[in-house]
Amino acid sequence: MEKISIVGIGKLGLCFGLTLEKAGYDVLGCDINNEYVNLLNSKTFYSTEDGVNMHLKNSNNFRATTILAETIEHSDTIFVVVSTPSLPNGRYNHSQVDKLTDSLISLGVPENRKDLIICCTTMPQYCDTVQNRLSDYNYDVSYNPEFIAQGTILRDQASPDMILIGEANTMSGDKLEQIYKNHTIGEPKICRMLRTEAEICKISLNCFLTTKIAFANMVGDIAEYSSCNPDVILQAIGSDTRIGLKYLGYGYGYGGPCFPRDNRALALYASDVGIDAMISNASDNSNKAHLIYQVGQFCKKNDKDKLVTFDYVTYKPQSTMIEESQQLLFAVEIAKRGYKVCINERPSVISEIQEIYGDFFTYRVRDED
Repeated sequence: MEKISIVGIGKLGLCFGLTLEKAGYDVLGCDINNEYVNLLNSKTFYSTEDGVNMHLKNSNNFRATTILAETIEHSDTIFVVVSTPSLPNGRYNHSQVDKLTDSLISLGVPENRKDLIICCTTMPQYCDTVQNRLSDYNYDVSYNPEFIAQGTILRDQASPDMILIGEANTMSGDKLEQIYKNHTIGEPKICRMLRTEAEICKISLNCFLTTKIAFANMVGDIAEYSSCNPDVILQAIGSDTRIGLKYLGYGYGYGGPCFPRDNRALALYASDVGIDAMISNASDNSNKAHLIYQVGQFCKKNDKDKLVTFDYVTYKPQSTMIEESQQLLFAVEIAKRGYKVCINERPSVISEIQEIYGDFFTYRVRDED
């Protein structure tokens, strides 16, 4: 049985590990949280992500450890799925990958050549710096970001539209391509390129989607202001095969853990190389303007004497994440204007909102999905 190691088995890493295990791999995941590792190994961990609990319960060849050396020894193929949160300046924080690189160096040169595959979003050219640091330590560094959505991670990993591989070399790219052919459904397009090309591609793809969402909402605002039906117009626009209907709906703006920060990161990297990323900046400005328009229209149409209830305020219904959620920002803005707002959400979501906003809203608890 072929072995694979994963460093970082939070929500994404755990899902990826279980997906690989189901495909027939012997998977060892590494995490620094001993209590979490014990829960995984005893199969008593509970996840709010769809399908994870069942996959974990049924797994036979997935286990976890806190020992990095054991993880590196387990396999010559090591996926890195750690967090790269945004810094206040908009760039990605690579500190967890940096610490891992330091640890790999301290472990010395492994007997066999290792493929280290970075799956987290990084600033362009960052993976080249990791390769430069590890070149004398028998590691080939590739970049392989995931395109998934919270709430449908297992499904997205099993059935992706496209696989993006920034390969260290042809041999590393061949190995990664075969792993994906072994565990994905159908025949997703596999795009192989240089590491930096893949880093630019990843954030550019998400930026294109933010542009499309912002455009759809701009057209929708124009239509609504003109007493027209936004959906009729956007359906017609999306019927043109050059455009397509995906991400062309009228509603809340874009938010969540990927789109806004990737937009900012691309603009920053563009500035680094002397390019003005006007489209990325325009999408962000349009997204903000759309929220202001939505709030204004709501206030025109609704009196303040009725309770306004939101059945979800996460960035999308299936998720438990409120990061840059336009729904939550909308709720905040109308509450600031004197409306009584009730948040009808899952306990974990309410707890997170209360940490930020306290008793600014009233709350109603519904079951975890």
